Amino acid sequence: MSPASVLDVGLAAAPISVSEVIETRAVRSVYQPLIDLYSGETVGYEALSRGPRATSLERPDQLFGAARDAGLTSELEWACQRAAVEGALNTGLAPGQALFVNIEPGVSMSGRPADISRLGKQALARFPIFVELTERALTANPAELLANVARLRAMGARIALDDVGADPRSLALMPFLAPEVIKLDLRLVQENPSRQVAEIVHAVSAEAERTGALVLAEGIETEAHRQRALALGARYGQGWLFGRPADLPSPGRAVPDHVPEARADSSGLGSPFEIVTQDRPLRRGPKRLLLSLSLQIEAQAVGLGPSAVLLSTFQEAQYFTPITAGRYERIAREAALVGALGVGLPPAPALGVRGVALEESDPLRGEWDVTVIGSHFSMAFVARELGDNGADMERRFDFALTYERELALAAARAMMGRVAAL
Repeated sequence: MSPASVLDVGLAAAPISVSEVIETRAVRSVYQPLIDLYSGETVGYEALSRGPRATSLERPDQLFGAARDAGLTSELEWACQRAAVEGALNTGLAPGQALFVNIEPGVSMSGRPADISRLGKQALARFPIFVELTERALTANPAELLANVARLRAMGARIALDDVGADPRSLALMPFLAPEVIKLDLRLVQENPSRQVAEIVHAVSAEAERTGALVLAEGIETEAHRQRALALGARYGQGWLFGRPADLPSPGRAVPDHVPEARADSSGLGSPFEIVTQDRPLRRGPKRLLLSLSLQIEAQAVGLGPSAVLLSTFQEAQYFTPITAGRYERIAREAALVGALGVGLPPAPALGVRGVALEESDPLRGEWDVTVIGSHFSMAFVARELGDNGADMERRFDFALTYERELALAAARAMMGRVAAL
């Protein structure tokens, strides 16, 4: 979000309730231009929500704060989406331009009003729409957000990951969303270079090279900022140097269309074992050997720190032992997200660990899977029990390993899609 998303409102602002704003459809949108840093062309606009002018709720922070206090967050979100899309439909965009729309974390797309769905279909038939999400939306409720992303992509919308670099977790979670556009946080272009900035640049560059995502830099207020954005690998830019949020101008001539194509949805609730063993050979070994392999994979997550996502299945809660809980709690202190899945597991089996109670019929019940995803490292270990009746450490499993990023990601996504909010 650009700094222009917060406005100064005079002390004489007229009082108004958030319910009145919603009921009277008084929410409005202003639009900030997105610029091709090489050609200077306006390639799109980000819609930013505002309350009625000269009122106590004109500023977006006060508007959304009042909605949260009143329990009307979803209702306000729909009003903001309606205003953003209606404004773009009524004024129009030039051919080749796209509309960027923010979605409030925690609002489910499954309850979207029918009229907004119709507006969305009309708009998508005329111009591309990018839905902006933040890493906090994924960490808050991964399963819900991934389900929302699947619905959006099924409609034809594309995804932009916002504020990348504001929190190290955004780098770790970026592959799970596979965004078409990566929006760099404004501090990356406004602050002096540092080791942390370099780490972010390397991670974003690697993701963009692997997936073809376009990079957009926010907060460009000076020519020096523009030059730095180019050095960071950005193709698009946004900020006061190019224009502040305002009413949408009449469409001009067509611009070259560099907008990335929408990706197919890559989420799902399949079996990590089935996903990996389609492409990797099976091995067979006792639990004693597999435990050593699993511990080494967990150690990789420790080394990756805040850029790591660790997801593991344990068959049943009894196998998530106190010793295991201690290990996972230590990993969770540093990692972006740590999840444990198994029949009978509580929502928080250890401090900072997301627990998922699998259904008895879930295919993951018979699996022992461990995946680690980082900015520059990916690995998946998948195993399925053979049903031996001997000693616990001698139980045999078929298993496979992969370090191939897309395959490891597919296995991790299958587990992430089951991880709900704490």
